Amino acid sequence: MSPRLFVLFCILFTSMANVCQAAGDTPTSTPLDPDADKTVTLLFTNDVESAYDPIPAFWRDDISMIGGIAEMTTLIEEVRQQQPNVFLFDSGDIFTGALAKLTEGRLAFELMIAMGYDAMAIGNHEFEYGHEVFAWQKNRAPFPVLGANFFYKDTDHPYAQAHAIIERNGIRIGVIGIMGQDAVTAIIPSFIAPLDVKSPAIAVQKSVDELRDQVDLIVLLTHQGKTAPMQTDAESDPRLQRDIDADIALAGAVKGIDVLFAGHADAGTPEPVVNPDTGTLIMQTYGQATHLGYLQLTLDGKTGKITHYDGKLIPVDSSRYGPDQRIAEKLTAYRSRYLEILLTVGKTEARMNRRYIEESDVGNLFADMFVEASGADIGFIHGGSLRKDIPGGDVRIVDLLDTYPFVDDVIIKQMSGEQIRRALEQSLTFERGLLQLSGLELTYDLQRPEFQRIVSLSRKGKPVMADDQFTIAAPGFLTEGGDLYDSFSESAVIGNIGKVSDIAIRYFREQEVVRVPQRGRQLDVTPQLTQ
Repeated sequence: MSPRLFVLFCILFTSMANVCQAAGDTPTSTPLDPDADKTVTLLFTNDVESAYDPIPAFWRDDISMIGGIAEMTTLIEEVRQQQPNVFLFDSGDIFTGALAKLTEGRLAFELMIAMGYDAMAIGNHEFEYGHEVFAWQKNRAPFPVLGANFFYKDTDHPYAQAHAIIERNGIRIGVIGIMGQDAVTAIIPSFIAPLDVKSPAIAVQKSVDELRDQVDLIVLLTHQGKTAPMQTDAESDPRLQRDIDADIALAGAVKGIDVLFAGHADAGTPEPVVNPDTGTLIMQTYGQATHLGYLQLTLDGKTGKITHYDGKLIPVDSSRYGPDQRIAEKLTAYRSRYLEILLTVGKTEARMNRRYIEESDVGNLFADMFVEASGADIGFIHGGSLRKDIPGGDVRIVDLLDTYPFVDDVIIKQMSGEQIRRALEQSLTFERGLLQLSGLELTYDLQRPEFQRIVSLSRKGKPVMADDQFTIAAPGFLTEGGDLYDSFSESAVIGNIGKVSDIAIRYFREQEVVRVPQRGRQLDVTPQLTQ
């Protein structure tokens, strides 16, 4: 370089440095006080389950439409603009629904990437297409997909990443994910057979001990507790409210967890629940993208301890939060690849709703379809598998695929009256909702002890005896003993009539108008208490 160019370079460099220093952008500017308090904003979701569109909020007086993944994204971005140090987590169950099935989960990950998630825990619905499919699809995620207590069967070889450290603006969060034993029973047994899901407490403590001295916060993402009641307005029905006892117990058994975001039970916490022994803050949403979880923490600059917190569930008011353009475009692009699912296949005379612990129109309809398609004596379907109400009027393929979004077939088996009675007694515990049926008449008394609640059980007016033999038609998940219905797995398969979704689509195409099935198959005769 010539002397003249060197001088000009120095003059230019000095001028730029002065400008930078004036703007406060050079390392010589006044540093942030390392002892200053820090504010951390944690956002969280759970059990989104491919609920991508707003739904009528018929149980609320203040909102007409609620939910929608594009609308939730707008809310998330609003929080990011207004609040400092925002992190976004999910506690599992990102799969289910028509588009999830058709893409084997790719769309769910594509949306989460666009939304800027920082980490997620593995839920039971992630195994809807088998453990191998999920193991492959989670490679798409640039964020950690966590399952600290997942191992290949009879080995210590992990199936998933146990924990991760997420850093933003100098704030470091250690994140751990686990799934509980109850959630395992909500998976088609053969789909997860090659894996062990071990005790969460041991796995979590191991990760906490690894991370505690290296991070400002420990966040545990759990998918455990009692299985959620799949009913659109479950939030407003006190009979369906699940507890978070499993999460409170885990937070007490493991030392060093600051925050626990839960999933699986859809047990919404309007404000944080504090473990009385460890001080862990515990929260969960109602699921299905109807609420965004929000927890803002203040950390003492010297000790790192949480000195203040503000937690709440923010309803995704679809009229207030318009759809995020990026998410809307992704949904449109994926739907355009599967235009056939938007075809109308039939119509109903009226809307049919799901009910979790009651006889329901949707449940009766599917059980009737199984009997008609198979010629079996009795049809069964478990209430938790019905994920969407069926609209009144025109019904599209996507409506049916979303109502029963799973990939199992309708299986034919022979069962005794005694085996059927045991299944129905399990149903009447309401642990997994009421078993929906066709071809039987049942009365029950909920004041009786569990497994003794059947008052009468008959078929076509004739009492069902223990040694009677019947053919039954039910989804494979149920006939393998899923959702704790062990007696279904005791007999051999004698037939298979194809996919549940194919049977439903064919039935709707063959009907001029699908009528609402007659109710009264399961009558609650519990004596009413008088004041």
